[in-house]
Amino acid sequence: MTYVWHPGDEYLRNSNVARLMRRLGAATGDELRRASVADIGSFWDAVVDDLALPFLTPYREVVDLSRGVEWPDWFVGGALNAADACLRRWVGQIPDAVAVTHEAEDGTTRSLTFAQLDDEVARLRGALRARGVTKGDAVALYLPMGIEAVVTLYAVASLGAMLVPLFSGFAASAIAARVGDARAKVMVCADATVRRGRVVQMLPVAREAAAECPSLELVIVVGNVEESVALKGSEVAWETVLSERPDPDIERTAASDVLLLAYTSGTTGKPKGAVHTHAGFVVKTACEVAYGFDVAPGRTFSWITDMGWIMGPLSILGTHANGGTLMLYEGSPDVPDARRLWSLVERHRISTLGVSPTLIRTLRSPDNTGVDYDLSSVRTIGSTGEPWDPESYEWLARDVFRERVPVINFSGGTEVGGSFLCPYPVEDIAACSLGGPALGMDVDVVDANGAGVRGEIGELVCRQPWPAMTRGIWNDPDRYHEAYWSTFPGLWRHGDHALVDDGGWFILGRSDDVMNVAGKRVAPAEIESVVAEDPAVREAAVVGIPDPTKGEGIWVFYVAGSGDDEARVEARIRERVATRVGKPFAPSHVVQVSELPKTRSAKILRRAIRAAVVGTDPGDLSGAENPAAVETIRARVRELR
Repeated sequence: MTYVWHPGDEYLRNSNVARLMRRLGAATGDELRRASVADIGSFWDAVVDDLALPFLTPYREVVDLSRGVEWPDWFVGGALNAADACLRRWVGQIPDAVAVTHEAEDGTTRSLTFAQLDDEVARLRGALRARGVTKGDAVALYLPMGIEAVVTLYAVASLGAMLVPLFSGFAASAIAARVGDARAKVMVCADATVRRGRVVQMLPVAREAAAECPSLELVIVVGNVEESVALKGSEVAWETVLSERPDPDIERTAASDVLLLAYTSGTTGKPKGAVHTHAGFVVKTACEVAYGFDVAPGRTFSWITDMGWIMGPLSILGTHANGGTLMLYEGSPDVPDARRLWSLVERHRISTLGVSPTLIRTLRSPDNTGVDYDLSSVRTIGSTGEPWDPESYEWLARDVFRERVPVINFSGGTEVGGSFLCPYPVEDIAACSLGGPALGMDVDVVDANGAGVRGEIGELVCRQPWPAMTRGIWNDPDRYHEAYWSTFPGLWRHGDHALVDDGGWFILGRSDDVMNVAGKRVAPAEIESVVAEDPAVREAAVVGIPDPTKGEGIWVFYVAGSGDDEARVEARIRERVATRVGKPFAPSHVVQVSELPKTRSAKILRRAIRAAVVGTDPGDLSGAENPAAVETIRARVRELR
């Protein structure tokens, strides 16, 4: 029987989203969704008021669409600075509450209260201001998930400068492309980080990138691993800048001033810099974390992520906008063993635990259900970035958390600044479901003509704007319009295929991942979930490859979870897919590989796998955790031929 979460009185009466429902007169989650898009101006105004988000100058209008749906102006006439709204206000209310805690892979921990965090931010702000960083300048952040990343974000925001967060695993060329496009003036980087007990050097990579970026005037180096770092040229130590006099003055930024440039990789061409603003990003992330994840003062939010993904900034600003404690983990969450995650929950009293399906598949075993740990602090589990398989979802919900905690599986993107789809703790949530449209998001699934469809695969679109919708692609408005608005005039097309049926809303993968087999469309996730049931399969990826008979044939790539014979595994998978999905979808090839190419956030790079098979350019792999896996697959395919 498929698992379904049913909310109890605690969520129905005392959650943040239940409070919002009472305010807006909604009896159910779906009623609240409808109310949130019936009048988007009224809804987002209610969110600002309900969460007491402080504008330095009140806005006179919530949204102005006079330039068209593609170019909305939010919180017109208002002034809000993210550092004031998410940090400074709590210094006056709960100064001694813990704002951020960091734990390294070796178990070392450090915490700062809101007052202490504000002091470090003021010191970095003063150092940057003294070195000529002013409103509108770009500052790149190349750091692991540590307290220095939080300090840097707020210091940059408080100056009215633009943050450019970078993936901590980027190569020099990827850093240089983004820093160069943003014309960043300063970079804050770490000497190194530690992952799976191995020191991963970062400063040499940053130096190589800096040599290609004439706009960079200063590099601030955090001694994250080494006790002493030999500096060169324009480099200055983090300890030096934090020893300088604090600057108390926060810039009075307009609601529409740029807060950060969040770069997302495309399949071709240079990375896209999504433009996010102070008010828009803060309001949307505060909404996500309050109503989806039920964070409030005294509760702790932790997500296994990286500053280079939108979940990094979202975690910081969304948590602190609600007065919560942010718990950051640096390293691999299964070191020294698969129980590390439960240990983190127990020791830090985590309320919201953000994971990926891939991580849970790695941890899943009958003897790792967390029974030896106190997991009672957890109120919500979060996940994003990839589809779930039912077995892993239900193991987490049933075996680990005993059906008492909802899984808030949400989906959005870098350009969205949060989610398009999100379930809420006050409603029934079926296993693997995304619930429905996120609050304030007028989301639909449409056919090729832009008409809404149900019960069949279509394109995910949004019919109205939202506060954190990117204000364009940095320095490239034409590319912004082409990417999101050119397919369906007046509708944002996100590039995901989705399905709405009686079981809920489901993301089925990127539009170019969906396969057309003998005239029938099927999403990789549908077949991957069947393949994952085989006991010999640890994880799998499915791609469509040109086929002279079917149009596209299905290729399965899997990483073995046992030493079972490859021929037997292939036969079982073919039979299982034919039986469960249909004979036309039986795989043409089933290929065992040592690893699948992924991003650091555990998304499988199917386009790169497809390129390895057909012999084409895999596109931008700068965000890949293991780009060498593509060549390994290419070699394996050559063996088959």
